[in-house]
Amino acid sequence: MVFFLVAFGLLLHVLFWGVGLAMLVMPRPWRRFWPVLAGPAGLALQSLVVWLGAYANLPGTNSYAGWTEVLPAALLIVALSRDGGRFGEDLARFGWIWVSMVFCLGALVLPLALAAKNVGLTTISLGSCDAADYAAGARVLMEFARPDRSGFLGLTEVVSVMSVHNFFDFWLILNHFTPSALIALNGTILHCAPHEITGLMTMVLLVTSLPLVFWMARALMGYRRGVSVWITLLYGLGPVTWYAVFHVAMGQLVAVHGIVLITWGGVALWRGRLAWRRGLMMAGVLSVGYTLVLGGYNFILVICFVPALAYAGGIAQWRGEWRRLVRWSLMMILPLVVCGAIYADRVAGMAERFMLFQQYDFGWRIPGLSPEGWLGIVADPQLSGLSGWFHVALSLAVVGLLATAFLEGAKSKRPGVFVALALSVPVLIGYGYLNLRGIQLGTNASYDAYKVLSVFYPGVLAALCFWVTLMASRFPALRLAGWALALVVTAGTLNAAYRFSVRMQRPPLMVDAELANLQKVEAMPNVASLNMLVPDMWQRLWANAFLLRKPQYFVTHTYEGRKNTPLQGEWDLNAGLIEITLPDRADYNVLSENYSIVRLDSPYYLKANLGDGWYEAERLPYQMSTLWHWTKGDATLRIDNPHDRPRRIVCELMVRSVVPRQMQVWMGGKLMRTVKVGTKLAKVRVPEVTIPPGGAILELRSNLPPAFANPKDLRPLGFAVYDLAIEVQPDSAPPEP
Repeated sequence: MVFFLVAFGLLLHVLFWGVGLAMLVMPRPWRRFWPVLAGPAGLALQSLVVWLGAYANLPGTNSYAGWTEVLPAALLIVALSRDGGRFGEDLARFGWIWVSMVFCLGALVLPLALAAKNVGLTTISLGSCDAADYAAGARVLMEFARPDRSGFLGLTEVVSVMSVHNFFDFWLILNHFTPSALIALNGTILHCAPHEITGLMTMVLLVTSLPLVFWMARALMGYRRGVSVWITLLYGLGPVTWYAVFHVAMGQLVAVHGIVLITWGGVALWRGRLAWRRGLMMAGVLSVGYTLVLGGYNFILVICFVPALAYAGGIAQWRGEWRRLVRWSLMMILPLVVCGAIYADRVAGMAERFMLFQQYDFGWRIPGLSPEGWLGIVADPQLSGLSGWFHVALSLAVVGLLATAFLEGAKSKRPGVFVALALSVPVLIGYGYLNLRGIQLGTNASYDAYKVLSVFYPGVLAALCFWVTLMASRFPALRLAGWALALVVTAGTLNAAYRFSVRMQRPPLMVDAELANLQKVEAMPNVASLNMLVPDMWQRLWANAFLLRKPQYFVTHTYEGRKNTPLQGEWDLNAGLIEITLPDRADYNVLSENYSIVRLDSPYYLKANLGDGWYEAERLPYQMSTLWHWTKGDATLRIDNPHDRPRRIVCELMVRSVVPRQMQVWMGGKLMRTVKVGTKLAKVRVPEVTIPPGGAILELRSNLPPAFANPKDLRPLGFAVYDLAIEVQPDSAPPEP
């Protein structure tokens, strides 16, 4: 129940922040439709307040968020005083949209609540580690002032990115500011830590965009109310958007709000009498859109005008209205100039952001969607397409009915035809180009393609549903075909939502109790700095977010703002398979089953790493703390001994095998120990081994060849190691420090 309470609390808090502003800035011809703007206005206003708080050098939202509640309350009072008593009537006009928002948010929260019922408020992910990145930014904005350089924030050699040399400015200039700002402000008000609400805030971002989707379908495309609500539900439950939510892609969901407002504002401006007074009325809506784009995906600014420009530019070229196009462009750009002045650092950081895109192949490969996939019909939560004859038939049916609808609309001079083309064709051309580029170059350009499609998806979906106009065709066959496709699309969307829900009840990634427990290390005064020897990216990024008050050093390039450098920490944070214990309890601390810290200055200090012959870590999807590595047969373990005298160790392993076998421990070509391993998970103790100065490579060999676990797993498997505890033994005489 707590998941639903917090989720709807977040939604209501965002809407509270936006209602007054929406009522005040909605242009007069559409003033009764201000509820459309409430969500994005609340997000933009919260983002702006945190931005100003950062530049005022206030010590985080924890110090001022409560006072800022006066601002939306004052705006609401002013708006109600000018409303004329129609507030309730305006709300009731969007009754079905409010119902849709409640339904979609409940459907999104349910799998999280089921997955984390024994954990409490937390965040899950389908595979992306963005959630931890946003949470780190949220902690920065919640707890620190901009000039603060304590702990990780001022660790220049680690956090420098381009011209940014501290972790606070990294969030203001280069990274996605608005998502972290929203987590920070709402987290402070609801007394929730970033890891508790990052996932829920992402769900709220999707839900607050639903009125905008309805508005695109109703106001731009001219669909009937029922059809517009149906398209809204397709968007709110569709796989394109749920893929973003369950990868915790907050930046792109924020950008959606901004792009819809920029698109609607541009089309509405062109359609009316293009007087400067009208441009001034629309400036508030455009400013909200620009605020969200600049604060979130600032680099999207270069393409966010594409649908609106395609519409206005296309008509201008057809009619030769070039002077009108220039005036329209000025009206669109002037609010951007004002917003750009406020967010000057974000504008300045765009060039460096594009340079980073050239240096790094961000993301992963995402299957390209065919026409039925654009409408939300996919095979699984990875967005894989359908296969076989049904896939081909459905793609042809979608394209055929859409083309027929466009031809009929053109003949009847339906105004929505050109709007649909402007909203969809440029975006789909870019989407196709990026997918082809990824195939040709072997890069992750399909990730960029998906991002482009997703940020423009409200308009694309509304445009690609133009075939619904065939339901009113004078030809019975076309009416029947339109209804049939609507049923198929609805069924496909619901099926995709069900598959996502089932998958996320056992999520691949979760912030479990063990991981969250790392926060306790910040309160340990004897731990001055840390080497983050955490092999898993998800755990390493969350560990970073939980330990920002400690300097941290990384052995690998973890993420933007977390570079690999020489390991200068005073303690190692070990995670995963290997745990090291020392004779002196003051030199190490076993934090939990999978996390421990070890002091480097200890005369008994050793470092251990997996060598060759290991498969990647595996874990239970609903229990992050249970992980194991299979060996490919024989495998090695590298143990570094930085001391000038040998160190004795005893190893304890939680291990099993497909078949009973012997584990032979070799070092330097000599058999050191032999132990028996069975098919059931059991603790095996390897008697004492001496590690010479400099270190050694231990080889784990078997007396039998690798075996196969089952017909579906074709990997040759040796040992499954669940835990590897290395106990450093004391010397007979106290060692020299």
